[in-house]
Amino acid sequence: MEILDNKSNEISSFFMAMDELLDTIGQALKNRTPHLNGEKYLTNKDVCQMLHISPRTLQDWRDTGKIPFIRIKGKILYPQSEILKLLESNCH
Repeated sequence: MEILDNKSNEISSFFMAMDELLDTIGQALKNRTPHLNGEKYLTNKDVCQMLHISPRTLQDWRDTGKIPFIRIKGKILYPQSEILKLLESNCH
């Protein structure tokens, strides 16, 4: 029976595979969209990218009630269905 150490090919391959898996999990967590009661919610960054607006414009829209949002422990989220409705209603 062969004893494997950290210099063996099998162990090196294993750790490389684990690093790739950790990177994949990290990307998945970074790109995930929060769900609540079946509704997808978008972050400030998501909405700004989707609507091609600045964070300041988004804040103005929140302040004036132009765009619906919820706040959970200081985190602001936007119902995806409402953002899509907003886009459709302003499409010419």
